[in-house]
Amino acid sequence: MIKIGIVGYGNIGKGAVRAVEAASDMELVAVFTRRKQGLFDCGFDKYPFLAIEEAKNMIDDIDVMLLCGGSAADLPEQTPYFASMFNTVDSYDNHAEIPGYITSIDAVAKDKVAIVSTGWDPGLFSMMRLLYESVLPDGSTYTFYGRGVSQGHSNAIRKVAGVIDAVQYTVPIESAVNEARSGAAPVLEARQRMMRECYVVVEPAAEKDAIESTIKTMPHYFSDYDTTVTFVDEHELREKHSKMSHGGLVLRSGNTDYNKHLMEFSLNLDSNPQFTANIMVAYARAAYRMSKEGAFGAKTVFDVPPVYLSETDRDESIKNLL
Repeated sequence: MIKIGIVGYGNIGKGAVRAVEAASDMELVAVFTRRKQGLFDCGFDKYPFLAIEEAKNMIDDIDVMLLCGGSAADLPEQTPYFASMFNTVDSYDNHAEIPGYITSIDAVAKDKVAIVSTGWDPGLFSMMRLLYESVLPDGSTYTFYGRGVSQGHSNAIRKVAGVIDAVQYTVPIESAVNEARSGAAPVLEARQRMMRECYVVVEPAAEKDAIESTIKTMPHYFSDYDTTVTFVDEHELREKHSKMSHGGLVLRSGNTDYNKHLMEFSLNLDSNPQFTANIMVAYARAAYRMSKEGAFGAKTVFDVPPVYLSETDRDESIKNLL
């Protein structure tokens, strides 16, 4: 059994508990959290909920640590810390910062495997982009998200001073999707492909104009998109914006000689965090197997053999799936 630890008990952390429970080759050792500690009933079993500081005392008890914090503030600090002690998997999703992030993790994961930026984008969509562009080099690739809740962008808003809670929807621009599918190979900037809708609860004395400006100008998250900010109360946010559905598609249109081709992969998710957690758990299995081979350092989804994700062995996967 692969012994799993989980850092963070937000939406992804809760999904990770369920995903580990569902895996026949894994067992959950503990959840490390900033929340109240103790023995908690997660609906499947009772697990120790420990302070994050206690993790360093359990190096020999955990094979892989799932890092379920947010990309804006948690993972840049937590992943280098934990990757120096444990094999780790995270879902860091700040695309522009990933190269530097990998470098910082690789510097500390000397005898550990740290698989970074798993999830569906970055993650599954990244794999599709690489595959599509390799198979169809003469073409154009497009990625669209939503309509759905972005956990990373919602979390980034919650970090803004004066914000109590927030939900951000990514909304694809349908005319851009249709144009990309047509094979016309349009050049589409981020602003032409998607827009962002933000619903924000703020403290009573908060300066709404300043908060709206901070959100709309936030680099890597909102500055490159047409963004609307709507201030609501906690009741409205809970009643109208509590679902965590999401999805999207990545496609490539291209040519071979005079023939046109379209490659497309799409997702329609009832629960973004639970789906993301399931991906992380699959990569935890891969991290464990790679660590046994001594394939240490920071890794991405590009570096992981797909067969390492499966509970079944290589021969069975070949027989049933190839």
